[in-house]
Amino acid sequence: MILALSGIVIGGASCTSNSSSTTEKEKDSRDSVVKENKKVDLKPTASAPDWGPNMKPEMQVVIEKLMSMGGKPIETLDAKEARMQPTPTDAVMAVMQEHNITAPPALCDTTGKDIPVSGGTTHVRIYTPKSGTAPFPVIVYYHGGGWVIADLNVYSASAQGLCEQVGAVVVSVEYPKGPEKKFPAAHTTSFDAYQWVLKNAGSIKADSSKIAVVGESAGGNLAANVSMMARDKHIKVPLYEVLVYPVANNDVMSESYVKYAAAKPLNKPMMEWFVKNALPSVATAADPRISLVRANLTGMPPTLIIGAEIDPLQTEGKMLSDKLKAANVTTDYQLYSGVTHEFFGMAAVVPEAKEAQALAASKLKSAFGK
Repeated sequence: MILALSGIVIGGASCTSNSSSTTEKEKDSRDSVVKENKKVDLKPTASAPDWGPNMKPEMQVVIEKLMSMGGKPIETLDAKEARMQPTPTDAVMAVMQEHNITAPPALCDTTGKDIPVSGGTTHVRIYTPKSGTAPFPVIVYYHGGGWVIADLNVYSASAQGLCEQVGAVVVSVEYPKGPEKKFPAAHTTSFDAYQWVLKNAGSIKADSSKIAVVGESAGGNLAANVSMMARDKHIKVPLYEVLVYPVANNDVMSESYVKYAAAKPLNKPMMEWFVKNALPSVATAADPRISLVRANLTGMPPTLIIGAEIDPLQTEGKMLSDKLKAANVTTDYQLYSGVTHEFFGMAAVVPEAKEAQALAASKLKSAFGK
């Protein structure tokens, strides 16, 4: 089947999901997106791997660093152990340190807040532009991690980048994970958080009439589900959605699933492990809330789908794009060559990530009338 992996990376990167003790102020400083660093020539130490022969050099440097950090295969661990493993964010940060790549001062402030949701509360991190005039447009953002690992810290760079480049408030949503809380817990909380943003936009300097959703990997699936639930419950549908290599099908024999079965940082065994831990059963993967290509997609908001070439989820992302177009949804699909799953947050070191973030920002700004 297919599910998302761990999010990632400064300027876009994934990090250990156990960094919850990091303060909001520290995250604000550490995860600001790199915009115009001096050019650093990153060169891999070995030839490209068999599973990614045309991998871009900067991407390969990150993967080499990740593989050198001694992490154990996720699929051999229990969820708690998996959440402690080195992540692509850790690798990106190490590459930045080794090559003296520094991030500029953050252009957005961050604050944490617990909000009410079904059955209790969840935590959100709110990114607010330091300049500009409120109320700002608002983006509700959902991180990746296969609905099992990762957290707001792991994906902070992506949320920070969206805030800075779009000039919008970004509300990054934490949600329950399996195996402790299995599907549909994450989906329910994600929609509850979206409704909270609509009702409380004024209190966070946001304009609820200008709202969008963005998600990466498993979070891409959540973002799409939020749009569908808003449509079905007749509340305000997002003006736009950006789905970055979303979980969208359950076909482990798809073209990209077969071709990139051994890829890093996401591979077939990991995907099967995510399904086992996140869903009540393997059969649940056919549910249209998981396998989006089976869902009713009519009435969805205009959509941008961003794909990575070296990614088991590549095929289903393109299939979802085709299904959306068939449902008369305005849809753009952009595949980035030579990069892996989780590249989006790596703008500090991977040029394609910087390009992908700029594309997403441009589409969102247009939807907001900016």
